[in-house]
Amino acid sequence: MKLISSRANPGFKQLRLLAEDAREQRRTGTALLEGAHLVSAYRDKIGLPEQLIVSEHGATQAEIRALCDSLGSVETCLLSDSLFKALSDLVAPTGVAAVIRTPQATTDESRGSCVLLDAVQDAGNVGSILRSAAAVGIKDIYLGPGCAGVWTRRVLRAAQGAHFDLQLHEQADLENLVARFTGSTVAATANAAESLYGQDLSGRVAWLFGSEGSGISSVLEAAVARRVNIPLAAGSNSLNVAAAAAICLFEELRQKNLKHSH
Repeated sequence: MKLISSRANPGFKQLRLLAEDAREQRRTGTALLEGAHLVSAYRDKIGLPEQLIVSEHGATQAEIRALCDSLGSVETCLLSDSLFKALSDLVAPTGVAAVIRTPQATTDESRGSCVLLDAVQDAGNVGSILRSAAAVGIKDIYLGPGCAGVWTRRVLRAAQGAHFDLQLHEQADLENLVARFTGSTVAATANAAESLYGQDLSGRVAWLFGSEGSGISSVLEAAVARRVNIPLAAGSNSLNVAAAAAICLFEELRQKNLKHSH
């Protein structure tokens, strides 16, 4: 492997663009994963990456050497430690990353329950919602315009490999999806009159969640069949959208498990 140590190197410039720009990710159909956990998850659930990137220090680590060996003939790029740090957004870079071909959703139609995200801009929230959806067995996530790029580094890190268990639909037409969905459409919103815990969630559900700042758009909120709130303690009037999504999704799972146990 030839060591790359110059920021002017065209290959390094392309890696940095790919790491930082959601538009470049969509244009090329690729993304950059950082860390042995994410690279291993991609290998186990999707296949081989396009390219492996290793730092000088990373190349001396047993875990990273074993990961390299498991990827066989995948092209490997060796970066100086300073260049790898410039590529990473972590305080303590892990020493290994990979360029991957992003899995494409195989269908536009959800066969089960699904999650719709309306302009959820915070990458940590998007990643956490993906992780919760995967944990309850929901496969389809539809991200409308204004959402954080689903393959950006912070979303990938927050989701901890959940991407590879999901069908991810970016730039989705949420209004059309709500209109076409044949199950229940439910918006989680703080100003709703009905409680989440009074709902029958035993069938297919399309969950709609909005940004913490502006919430769900008025057009989308009016289009759904049901609007529900999560009861909070007296004096509390807000809940993180990722936490709200987890509560809703696990309440659906609880009801379905209860139904199947009887």
